[in-house]
Parts: sequence; C-alpha cells; structure tokens
Amino acid sequence: MSAAELTLYSLASALFFYFLFTFLNRNRKTLPPGPRPWPVVGNLPHMGAMPHQGLAALARKYGPLMHLRLGYVHVVVAASASTAAQFLKTHDANFSSRPPNSGAKHMAYNYQDLVFAPYGPRWRMLRKICSVHLFSTKALDDFRHVRQEEVGILTRALAGAGEKAVQLGQLLNVCTTNALARVMLGRKVFHDGAEKGDPKADEFKEMVVELMVLAGVFNIGDFVPALEWLDLQGVATKMKKLHKRFDTFIGDILEEHKAKVGHRGGDSHGHTDLLTTLISLKDDCDGEGSKLTDTEIKALLLDLFTAGTDTSSSTTEWAIAELLRHPKVLAKVQLELDSVVGRDRLVNESDLTQLTYFQAVIKETFRLHPSTPLSLPRMAAESCEINGYYIPKNTTLLVNVWAIARDPEAWVEPLEFHPERFLPGGERPNADVKGNDFEVIPFGAGRRICAGMSLGLRMVQLLTATLVHAFDWKLANGLAAETLSMEEAYGLTLQRKEPLVVHPQPRLPPRAYI
Repeated sequence: MSAAELTLYSLASALFFYFLFTFLNRNRKTLPPGPRPWPVVGNLPHMGAMPHQGLAALARKYGPLMHLRLGYVHVVVAASASTAAQFLKTHDANFSSRPPNSGAKHMAYNYQDLVFAPYGPRWRMLRKICSVHLFSTKALDDFRHVRQEEVGILTRALAGAGEKAVQLGQLLNVCTTNALARVMLGRKVFHDGAEKGDPKADEFKEMVVELMVLAGVFNIGDFVPALEWLDLQGVATKMKKLHKRFDTFIGDILEEHKAKVGHRGGDSHGHTDLLTTLISLKDDCDGEGSKLTDTEIKALLLDLFTAGTDTSSSTTEWAIAELLRHPKVLAKVQLELDSVVGRDRLVNESDLTQLTYFQAVIKETFRLHPSTPLSLPRMAAESCEINGYYIPKNTTLLVNVWAIARDPEAWVEPLEFHPERFLPGGERPNADVKGNDFEVIPFGAGRRICAGMSLGLRMVQLLTATLVHAFDWKLANGLAAETLSMEEAYGLTLQRKEPLVVHPQPRLPPRAYI
C-alpha cells in the first residue's frame, strides 16, 4: 500500500470512528456546555494560537465549566475558582493521574518522570524522594547558602556590566540553573557573568523553551489515534530530536557523577547532593521496596532542570517588567527593602518574611503571570458529576489558571497590577499561592500540585528582592516604561514574547556587592 493510500485509509478510518463515537454518545447524560465540535478534529480549531487565552474567551460564552471534544477525547475546562475547587479538592483523588500524550512519551522517558507518571506507587515514590531530599524545609534551609551565593554572583556580574545592556532573562536562567545544579549535582553547570556568556547556557535555555513550546502543543495525534503515525504537525519528530539532546546532556552528567560518587560524598558544607543520594537509593529506593532505575533518575533530573529553572527565572523577569511599568510600586518596594535590609548588604532569605509589601508584589506577579497558565492535564479515573453535569471516565481535565486569576467575578480590576489587593483592607488580604485559595493557584492544587513549589517561591522572592534592592533599572534603547510590551509567548510555561533588555544601575555602596 502506497503512502497516499495509507493516508486516505487513515482519514477514512478517522471519519468512521468519529461518526461512530458521535452516535454512541448522543444519548449520554448531560455534558457541560461548549462549542460545537468539527468533524474528526473536534474543538481543536477553537483552541487558538494561545490556548489559555482562547479557552478563557470561550469560557466567557459557555461558562466556567466547559466541555470540549478534542478529536475523540472528552475534555473539560475549569475557568473559575469554585469550579477548580470541585475538581482539585472535592474530586481530587479521581483526577490525580495524567492522560496519554506525546510529550510524556517522547520527551519524558515514556512517563517515567515525576510530572507525567501515572498516579500510583511509583509516582508516590518519586514524589517522596523529592519531598524529603530536595524540597523539605530542612533541605531548603541546608542549601540556603547556595541560593544566596549564586544570587550574589549574579548581582556582582550585573554591577560590573557598566553601560552595557543585558538580557535579564538569560542571566536569571543561568543563576537558577547553577543554584539548582549545585544542590542536585554538587557543582555548577554553566559559567557566570554578564560580560562573557556561556554558549552552553544559551543552548540550554533554548532547549528548555523549545521543550515548553512543544509540550504546550495540542498534538492531533494525541486526540485522533488513526492520524498519529502521520505526525501532521511534525511535533513528534521535533520531540524525539530534542529528547536526544536532553538525554545526552543528562546522561553525561549521570555517568560523570557515578564515577565520582566514591571520591566525593558532599559539598563544602558537608551536605550530600541529590544525585549522589539517588544513586545510593538505586537498590533500596528510600525504603519503598523497588529499585530506582537509571532511566527514572534521568527522567527526574529532566523534570528538575526544566521545570525547576526557567519557571523561576521567567517569573522574576515578569516581576521586574511589572515594576518598571509601575514606578510608584517600585519605589514602595525599595523603601521597604531599605528599611528592613538597609543599604550596606544584599538581601538574605531570612529578610523575606519581614517584607509585607514585597510579598504582595510577588503574589500579584504570580496572579497575572502564572508560570503554567494552563494546568498540566489530569484524567478522570471514574465517571463523576460536577455542578450537575456528567463527566465521563477518562475525560481530560484542564484548569485555566490564567483565566481564573483574571476572572472579573473574583477580582476588582483583574487586568491591573495592584499589589494592594493582598494587603490588609484589600480584597484578598489572607490569600496565599500555595494551593489553598483557588482564585490564585500558580502552582496548581491537590495531589499533583507542583512538587517544587517551596523552592520556586524562595528563588523568585530572593531573586526579585535582590534585584530591586541592589539596582535601579532602565530599559535599553531609551524605551519608555509605559510602552514596554507585556505580550506572552506560546508554550506550556508563560514566557515573555520579547525578552527584557535592561541597563542595571547599582544603587548601593560598592562594599555591598563584595
């Protein structure tokens, strides 16, 4: 059979199963409202170029609980805080696994990572390892010095940049990656400095951004299995090529580390790095009774290197951009920092809890610019009822975090950057971003909440506070702050479409940067 005949056969099969699927489902219980699907591809064309924005627009028409059919797959979208709470709190256990998708298959070692692993014993084992050895309060406190040292290195590099404009996001990414690498591997992976960059760091950021873009694509093959082999969008091919690059990067790190395990047990402060711990757990697996394989170790490192670095750096970049656009807010933050920290030293993590107004700024940044605007998909283990509507078994759930945080029913002037809303007397004075208040859930909520939330919060707060305290900022090329573009780029994570290019101007005495 020729390629053309195979293609025609696939299309004919897809049409047959579409009409069969439609016939079998026409007398089912009442599904949530939603736009009428197209033949074969369903509602995929309704997603738009920016799915979180497209779905938000659809929710304004069809309501906060919406049903779509992507190919043959039932999909429900939650676009309000109360609806999200139904899925992620009341019915959390039923929606704790992930649906099949090409990203997990081709890039995340065929579902062997933490992010996409099916809900069950292996996922719990991986989650426990990260929670105990990397994200626990003790682990975070033990490696506080690493984060402060790496932020200090970034600060000195920026202070020495002179009149040179810098692309802030790239430098932030180097800082967050090196800080995480020192905890994970006991060493840095990139060179530092604003004057001379590291080509490997540039390549790594490009790889991470490409991964997030590919992971955010709604791949037709995931929803119309008969068309999967055609790879109509070329997504699977790109994923496989990118996976090889990441596998080489991570595999080299793992093999090098194995060779050194017998010669180095910890860092200069006496702490053992995560990879050494993972290698030591290969036969014991932290008491869980099953072995941890090399592939699972590499998959875990992939999650941490991607989800744990660029999300923090991009959120910090959004925060600085918002403060540049709101000079009165920036002045208030600097005044508070000068009062609490003084002007003779840089910010320490121990200062952060005393910075009330600054904490409100960080919450407002997470509200307007959640690092994952459209939640990673979950899947219904069993049929259930939500708000009077029938949700079939195996339905995919998407929570539109971006839309919830901009819901005019929940927020006053939701599109405005207004940190005072989180202060006493504001509309949400006691709200947090840790999954308890569903109006603002940048890290998700429930069992599959972001495992690295605590580290992400500390890193974003420390980076942003240090940059605001240590520098005044001017936009490159004489650009006026009010004209700064805040347009978003497409992807699983919320990147700026135009990188923030700035001139850092030291505002503290020279001795503070030493």
